[in-house]
Amino acid sequence: MAGVRLVGVWKRFGGVVAVKDMSLEVRDGEFVILLGPSGCGKTTTLRMISGLEEPSQGKIFIGDKLVADPEAGVFVPPKDRDIAMVFQSYALYPHMTVFDNIAFPLKLRKVPKQEIEERVREVAELLGLTELLKRKPRELSGGQRQRVALGRAIVRKPQVFLMDEPLSNLDAKLRVKMRAELKKLQRQLGVTTIYVTHDQVEAMTMGDRVAIINYGELQQVGTPDEVYNKPANIFVGGFIGSPPMNFLSVSVTEDGWLDFGEFKLRLLPDQVALLGELGYLGKEVVFGIRPEDVYDAVFAQVKVPGENMVRAKVEIVENLGSERIVHLKVGGLSFLGSFHSDSKVSEGQEVDVVFDMKKIHLFDKKTEKAII
Repeated sequence: MAGVRLVGVWKRFGGVVAVKDMSLEVRDGEFVILLGPSGCGKTTTLRMISGLEEPSQGKIFIGDKLVADPEAGVFVPPKDRDIAMVFQSYALYPHMTVFDNIAFPLKLRKVPKQEIEERVREVAELLGLTELLKRKPRELSGGQRQRVALGRAIVRKPQVFLMDEPLSNLDAKLRVKMRAELKKLQRQLGVTTIYVTHDQVEAMTMGDRVAIINYGELQQVGTPDEVYNKPANIFVGGFIGSPPMNFLSVSVTEDGWLDFGEFKLRLLPDQVALLGELGYLGKEVVFGIRPEDVYDAVFAQVKVPGENMVRAKVEIVENLGSERIVHLKVGGLSFLGSFHSDSKVSEGQEVDVVFDMKKIHLFDKKTEKAII
């Protein structure tokens, strides 16, 4: 097995910069997700690792082997990189059986017939395909086809799996099932896996670490907990989480309050000390809080009237069964709260809402980087 390392990698298509100064290390056996909106450069990054694209600049290593360095004239073709790719389209051969589709990469490498038989049977058992080996792709469901595509990648025993949105063609229920299966499979095989998606739920549930990309630049790399609880900047804070983080402009007063104009919230002593140390007292910043950290006061553990509690008007209530997403307004300011499913709030009502001050985020207004 082997890790993957990108050092200062750029990719330009004419005057367009698709990937900008990307440095990323994926450890041996790790499951890393490349996450970001459409067109952010995640698939281009994956294609450079695979050898389907050549970087414009920078170095790429698979294990200890340098596989791409344009300045040194190094470019190892995909077939010599010992990687296996799984794409969004299953790319199965329609005229071949499941057995022959899985066996195909081994036949190309002229692996002995007996070994091919053994390895295909082993992979089929692992993926629950044993009963389907004689079928053609047209006789399979979407989930079964996806498993065949995975089987074809696994049978080669590569050093690295590269997966480009492999579950996006499946329906929602099957996608949830396949997410769990894929993660379990990766743990069993212990193969370094780099997985591209724009779906943050996939990223948060599957990855050991998540690398978040925007406009070709790496924004943050961390565990799902780290990127969720300690976003590096406004983009990460807003991209991770559903519904997204609330953002409001606010002034930090000299005496330790956040002044929104329509209401005030008192900062905790350690927050005031840190803001003072960094020179933010008396300045404007961007306040961020996740809807799940804005509570209906009836259910809140901590509420200090005038300090973290505010009277707000309920505009819309979205009942999701397990929770209620409540659209709130205080004067000209709007924000979301994620309330307990037993909350009885209704549209047009006024309600006391509590902000969990331990869970707030503050960002610099110019750089958009996290302060707290």
